[in-house]
Amino acid sequence: MSLRSIAVLSLCVLLVACNKVNQENYAKLKAGMSRAEVEQLLGTPTDCSGALGMASCTWGDKDSFISVQYASDNVLLYSGQGLK
Repeated sequence: MSLRSIAVLSLCVLLVACNKVNQENYAKLKAGMSRAEVEQLLGTPTDCSGALGMASCTWGDKDSFISVQYASDNVLLYSGQGLK
């Protein structure tokens, strides 16, 4: 196996291990958590939108994601799909 192949394989393993969009982290979410606490757990969201004190943020992609809805920067609701 070439050095390049080993490097690519190592990077893939590292990226999978660092994925914070998983069932374990989803189970740690609780209503009332602050936005800062959620971002510490899941990292920077993939997408966010909102207005008038309400916001919705998503981590992941269309196949595997966690979605969190905030009211005044505190978790109101959350959901997940395709988590492993």
